[in-house]
Amino acid sequence: MPDTSPLRPGDPESIGSYRLLGRLGDGGQGVVYLGEDASGGRFAIKWMRGDVAEDLAGRERFLREVAAARRVAAFCTAQIVDTGVERDRPYIVSEYIAGPSLQALVRDSGPRTGSGLHRLAVGTATALAAIHQAGFVHRDFKPANVLMAPDGPCVIDFGIAKALDAAATTTSHLIGTPSYMAPEQFGEGPVGPPADMFAWACTMVYAATGEHPFGDGAVATVINRILTTTPDLDRLPGTLRDVVAACLDKDPARRPTAEQVLVR
Repeated sequence: MPDTSPLRPGDPESIGSYRLLGRLGDGGQGVVYLGEDASGGRFAIKWMRGDVAEDLAGRERFLREVAAARRVAAFCTAQIVDTGVERDRPYIVSEYIAGPSLQALVRDSGPRTGSGLHRLAVGTATALAAIHQAGFVHRDFKPANVLMAPDGPCVIDFGIAKALDAAATTTSHLIGTPSYMAPEQFGEGPVGPPADMFAWACTMVYAATGEHPFGDGAVATVINRILTTTPDLDRLPGTLRDVVAACLDKDPARRPTAEQVLVR
């Protein structure tokens, strides 16, 4: 059995046509279960939090946005295979990736170095290129959303942040994880692919150092650092350090695209 915890009181035994085998994790967006279909195939099933379902129109927008994310090419991404509603709460079924998150791997085994770090950088940039080419912005790219599969890194949860934003017509909460958000995500301007490249750079800093690029502390303190300071990049190797520095530019117009990162 993969690294799961038992179902808790109140958890459903099934979602849609999938039998639930255990919990893979939970967070601000909802609970992630390991599910199994009738033929024995295993999937990660994210059952979204209740406030997404409070507004019927918002729920429908959410499902449309997530369904559209299925057109992202399968380059280093966990594919979305199904969506639906269970107990008035949307759920998302995606390819199950057997492997720890980058966040857990670095926490438990230490920072990535050498060719392993470069493979991580290339694999994740490739995933973002595929996401952007499909017309999407991840908006919550971070170490917890990079799974370290046996054949390389795999990006998950693309499309969900935009779907939450589309559904949340009456809320003002941040869509994303502050430590990995670009400066423009704290304002009122448009959020495009450059925001993902800022988050990619932050993730590479974490992978190489084991530390959050803008430190820890209160959310307001972290946001102020993102807006006014630059992380210490001395522990990154030369070429990668230069690319990461370019992606951390406060001006989104000056950041390289995912394709340009791959070329460099």
